[in-house]
Amino acid sequence: MKTTGFRGSGLAGLIPYGYLASAMFVVGIYVALSKPLAAAFPVFLLGWLRFGIAGVVTLRWLRKPSAEPRLGWRLKGLLFLSSFIGSFLFTICMVLGVSRSGAVAAGVILSAIPASVAILSRIVLHEVIRPRVIAAIVCGVAGIALLALAQPSTDAQGPQGDWIGYLLLSATVMCEACYVVIGKQLTAVLSSKRISALVNLWGFVLMMPAGAWIAWSFDFSAVALSSWLLLLFYAMAASVWTVWLWMTGLRSVPASQAGVFTVMLPVGSASIGVMALGEPFGYQHALAFTLALIGLLLAAWPSQRVRS
Repeated sequence: MKTTGFRGSGLAGLIPYGYLASAMFVVGIYVALSKPLAAAFPVFLLGWLRFGIAGVVTLRWLRKPSAEPRLGWRLKGLLFLSSFIGSFLFTICMVLGVSRSGAVAAGVILSAIPASVAILSRIVLHEVIRPRVIAAIVCGVAGIALLALAQPSTDAQGPQGDWIGYLLLSATVMCEACYVVIGKQLTAVLSSKRISALVNLWGFVLMMPAGAWIAWSFDFSAVALSSWLLLLFYAMAASVWTVWLWMTGLRSVPASQAGVFTVMLPVGSASIGVMALGEPFGYQHALAFTLALIGLLLAAWPSQRVRS
């Protein structure tokens, strides 16, 4: 599958890039704010409740528009894989990987996401990666790695078990790369809203066995009102807003180019940490943000042929 960049002009040409950047920035926000939720709810119950709340909101999006084709086995398989790899496995590998290796190691390993997306899009979608996109990927990788190294290390991991955490985080990188490439194929035939609803429905089904089992004996009355409100935001952000924003932007942007915008995930998390959680902001943060911005500008700036 060969794709071309967005051919709009002026400010309209930047809209898809705005969708992509906003999606990853919101992901960073809810990842940073998910720590108190993880303390209030078990992981599988949290995931099940997240998909359940979002399912109520996106229920009306399940209806097939007249202009869309019927779901064949290939599309059904891609939708399942998108939810299984991009939501279910991504969440499990991320949470367990961070718990076994620490946030700093996670940031360094996850900096490989833009490059992994570019390589996979080249192999699967046969996309041509322009030199400027390669430069943008390098800036994004450097920015994420520097941002991770700028965080104070409070991890007390011993020598045992760390390699398992590294493997889980490496699997997280591949999950995100597969999610981007699969999403590019889905947006070629389905609307962003319907993709969001169907992926969310599969996520609810996948989380149901473990989530329902934990819910049977869980004391919901012990959960504070603030945690319920945070859960509502988490469900809307993780399963509705970010999926719709990402799929809408991905419709007009090559997957390899869109992968550069995953740099906004750690930028969003760091921003919340500095502004809301009182974490320090130093020169390394400023340099990391600058590299991230340069990478985004390189990826979003139209080529001479498109401008002409």
